Amino acid sequence: MVPEKRKLMVAGAAIAAAFAVAGCAPQGYDAADYGNAAEPASNDVAATADPAATADPAATSDPAAQADPDATAAPGSDTSTALSDEEVTNKLTGTAVKRMGEVVENEDGFVLYRFDGDSNNPAKSNCAGDCAKIWPAALTNDGKPTLKGVSADVVGTVTRADGTKQLTIKGWPLYTYIGDKKPGQWKGQNVSGKWFVIKPDGAKNLTCLPAVSKPVAPPADESADSGTAGSDYSY
Repeated sequence: MVPEKRKLMVAGAAIAAAFAVAGCAPQGYDAADYGNAAEPASNDVAATADPAATADPAATSDPAAQADPDATAAPGSDTSTALSDEEVTNKLTGTAVKRMGEVVENEDGFVLYRFDGDSNNPAKSNCAGDCAKIWPAALTNDGKPTLKGVSADVVGTVTRADGTKQLTIKGWPLYTYIGDKKPGQWKGQNVSGKWFVIKPDGAKNLTCLPAVSKPVAPPADESADSGTAGSDYSY
């Protein structure tokens, strides 16, 4: 009986190890895919991902954080060129996905993120250039997307450096991630230790926290100097 018991213990340990390796990759997906291991990353980003870095749980809820109404207004928006329907986010939906739980999705079902490099009081986006190519801003013309499962009290806008308006939740600017190839994916979770799935109340969702990973490389830009593209990977 002892050998049999030992075999069962070994088998149990192997199963546990398998689950540990899988971490919190969504059901039905390759666990390795959720560290962005299968994504093409910039050669210049190796130093940005600290394998030992972990998110601060105390900083995830932002219970007292309030967006500054003055900061989220859109000065000069009446003179800016209106964006097309394809360029704007028309709907915010608070929902739940497997393994992660609470998320906010756009009208196409893509999960939205917040960036630790931004600020929410006052609201400010610090993701531009190549960063904005990897993390497209959730833009708006009027700041009035259709809401489902997200309170209108926490939704606002912030004016970006280029004059466009970006939707915010609790002051945090919203983004999608080009590494997410289909609705419901959240490969951007914990990228660079700075990007996190946002919850309907504006808090980070840390239900599932894969190891810190590198962002995908920005799309090729024929007009850009190939010697400098992706050279400043602080995102």
